[in-house]
Amino acid sequence: MKLNLLSCHAQRPDRRAIANCIAEISTNIDESLSNELTDLLLEGDAVDIEMEDKNTGSALRALRKLSIDYEIIE
Repeated sequence: MKLNLLSCHAQRPDRRAIANCIAEISTNIDESLSNELTDLLLEGDAVDIEMEDKNTGSALRALRKLSIDYEIIE
C-alpha cells in the first residue's frame, strides 16, 4: 500500500517519534532516511512511503496519533 504523508498539524511535533513511526511502518526505509523524510514532512512537503498490507490499521492509527495527515494512493 502506498501512502502520501501530507502534513503534520501537531502544535509541537515529536521529530523522533515521527521518524521512528515512518521507519517502522514503511518498507525499505532505514532510520537515516526516515529522519530526512520527517524533516521534509515538517517543512510542509508531502512524502510518499510504501508499506506492507498487513497491520495497516495499526500503522494508520499511529500516524493519526502523531497528527499526521495522509492519503492512500493505492
